Amino acid sequence: MVLSKIQSQLLSYKKWLQGQRQHPYVYKWETVQQFQLHWDLKAADPAGMYDQSLQNSETRRLWQSERREPKRVMLEFWKFDPVSVRAMFEDLFNESFAVENRASRFIFGCDALLADYKRAHPLSVVNNHYHEEYRMTALYLGCRYPEAYAFYDFDVFRNTLIRLQAKDIPEVHDIGRYVKVLRTLMNFIDKDPEITAALHRHLRPHRHYQERTLLLAEDFCQFIARN
Repeated sequence: MVLSKIQSQLLSYKKWLQGQRQHPYVYKWETVQQFQLHWDLKAADPAGMYDQSLQNSETRRLWQSERREPKRVMLEFWKFDPVSVRAMFEDLFNESFAVENRASRFIFGCDALLADYKRAHPLSVVNNHYHEEYRMTALYLGCRYPEAYAFYDFDVFRNTLIRLQAKDIPEVHDIGRYVKVLRTLMNFIDKDPEITAALHRHLRPHRHYQERTLLLAEDFCQFIARN
């Protein structure tokens, strides 16, 4: 990535944050806060815990659309085989292993669960678990460890790299590189406290996550990709 491009975009992003009356994506910080408050793999009702961890007063777009319902399917998996699902999440959140390996194993586990679920429910309309493109995997990671991960959109990631004139623009998903890029950009953001201050002006105590999070770098990427 070209340093001058990053610096120019950061200046524009700061001005944008400072000029917004209402941040259009602040709901992401609410989702992180909700997850932090409710996630507990030891809960007696794991499906209920999962459901409560992914709630938002403003939108469901992070886990639901007209053709994409990963939360609904994962709830079915929790009810069908909670032992396997718990093990999948424990592995995904195990920081001893590379994120790309954990993410791939999690998706493989979803594939296996879907096959088992279909055999047990041959008349079910569930034909996809909707976790294959890392969007939900990154959402889980970003909510569990917000200081180290953030939400993922491949098109946004790719367009960001193009506009920052990076080398080797990805043509396929690469969550490992995505995390590295976010952490690099966050280092630049940390050098300008006015950016964090401008963001926090949009966050409400007790509703939105207040601590340092790579969501700010992800939001910066969203800004770059849009403009």
